[in-house]
Amino acid sequence: MKLQNQSLKYLSISIFLIIGIWAAIFYYIIQDEIHDSLDGSLSNQKMQIIRQKTLDTSRDQILRREGNYFIREVSKNEAFAVFDSYTDTSIYIPANKEQEPMRMLSTAFQAGDHFYTLKVWSSVVEEDDLIKDLFWAMVWLYVVLIVSVIIINNFALKRLWRPFYQILGQLKAYRIEKNEPLAALETRTAEFAELKKAADSLTEHAREVFNSQKQFTENAAHELLTPLAVLTNKIELMLEKGDLDEHTAVELTDILSIIHQLKQLNKSLLLLSKIENKQFIENKKISLGQLCHEVLENLEPYATYKNVQVRFQQQQAVEIDMNSILAHVLVTNLIKNAIFHNKASGQVSITLTANRLTIANSGATAPLDSKAVFKRFFKGSTSHRSTGLGLSIVAAIVKVYQLTIRYYYADEMHHFEVDFNNSGRSPG
Repeated sequence: MKLQNQSLKYLSISIFLIIGIWAAIFYYIIQDEIHDSLDGSLSNQKMQIIRQKTLDTSRDQILRREGNYFIREVSKNEAFAVFDSYTDTSIYIPANKEQEPMRMLSTAFQAGDHFYTLKVWSSVVEEDDLIKDLFWAMVWLYVVLIVSVIIINNFALKRLWRPFYQILGQLKAYRIEKNEPLAALETRTAEFAELKKAADSLTEHAREVFNSQKQFTENAAHELLTPLAVLTNKIELMLEKGDLDEHTAVELTDILSIIHQLKQLNKSLLLLSKIENKQFIENKKISLGQLCHEVLENLEPYATYKNVQVRFQQQQAVEIDMNSILAHVLVTNLIKNAIFHNKASGQVSITLTANRLTIANSGATAPLDSKAVFKRFFKGSTSHRSTGLGLSIVAAIVKVYQLTIRYYYADEMHHFEVDFNNSGRSPG
């Protein structure tokens, strides 16, 4: 839920509670005032009626019912037991043919030697209508307040929070590999100015760490290659002299092979680091079909040497928005992996559809660990010639471009399937 909707929810609940409590208190106050007013009016009517009846000498005249009161003769003891009391009741009105709410005053008085009880009442229908009107007034007040809050929330508060959303948008769009600071932002709100300052400080620190790590990786890779190149040259010179015995020559050849593996490992780790740091940011439209043909042409001698039959099937032309170097590495590593880990006289099947690239190869008769196959230094075979980083690089490229890749084993074939439905997005 958005911040402005959250604030609207809490404001609505708060206003509802405040108006509800205030309306209940106001209702009882108004009701008490109405009762006081009615009681005062009934008290005045009582005095007038008693004053009038005490002037009459005829008992029948006193008991005669006139208007909104009722008199009944009682004993002296009953009369002295009656005190002035006000009650809410209902009385049947023949003219309206229904019960109506009344406010009644009960009292007693003496006229001559006789004692009487007097009940005088007044209708509260108009007062009930007043209370209903007040209730609906509270309802409309609540509606008006909520509408006002919505208007204020959508215009005034939205404008007030604009710097916050601008900072949030900058952070979402920020790409550390571009090595650029956040755009300047002017605001007179102290909290947002502090937030912008913190965001600038955070991104600046992130750039410094990123550049430091990038420089370290490049320097480490370069410094490692230098002694390896020197070592390679010295061993090659020793082999070219020809004055070594056969055993020593074989050992030096094995050492050269190990050095070559170290070079490949260094190169792969550097590439993996660059991919994960998103240093490949220039994208263009890449024809996957054409790229597959180029890679197959480059790897044809290797497939011939392994006696592996490669079949490529393209259902339609497919283009993706990727960095050309990473696209080439992605396809090369997948096809090379399928050939390298194949069996003698094996098969490789490459299928390109509108949404995915599937590469299947024969090989080991047991499926690989689908959870570990894309991890660094995972080796599906015991070959020492593999660095164990090929599929890790593939997974890193797929992650950068928010694609998906999965492995499964079916029909005695190992399948690697890249789904590029989300291609066209820039890395990050």
